[in-house]
Amino acid sequence: MRATSLTVAALAAALLLTACDDGDKGQDSKTGSSCADEVSVKFGPANAAPAAGDTGNVPVTVTNRGGAECTLEGLPAIEFDSGDTVTTVRADEAGVRKTTFAKDASTSFILTYVRGEGGGTKSLPVKQVKIHLPGATKTRDFKWSYGDVALKSDGQTPDASVSGFQQSGD
Repeated sequence: MRATSLTVAALAAALLLTACDDGDKGQDSKTGSSCADEVSVKFGPANAAPAAGDTGNVPVTVTNRGGAECTLEGLPAIEFDSGDTVTTVRADEAGVRKTTFAKDASTSFILTYVRGEGGGTKSLPVKQVKIHLPGATKTRDFKWSYGDVALKSDGQTPDASVSGFQQSGD
């Protein structure tokens, strides 16, 4: 009976130690903030909407500059900053997935928007785009030079969306 109790205690201790694993995958892969903070982000060039009511899109390329494979889990988040107002762009929930890419490899996503009428009450005069990568501790900010963005019928939500990550390049 004593040997059984020691075996059960040893097994319980082993399971407890395993349960405390923090999910770190070692040197082969990084996830979360350390990975997202080691990537470079390129905003554009855009297929800009030429006139009010037209749709444009801006590709955003994320390249792994870290020393290991990188995994981003979730969706990128975008905010439009007009100086007076910061609004969130709706993300395509169908695009949620885990994206893994090697050192110097890239993934991308697309920001799609409808151009608004300059100075109109149904437009947002965007000055800056703030990109939040899943797990990142900081935003990546870029100047917006593609005109006002139309607002949806509620007068507050930008008529724009963000796709999920897509593999690109080699």
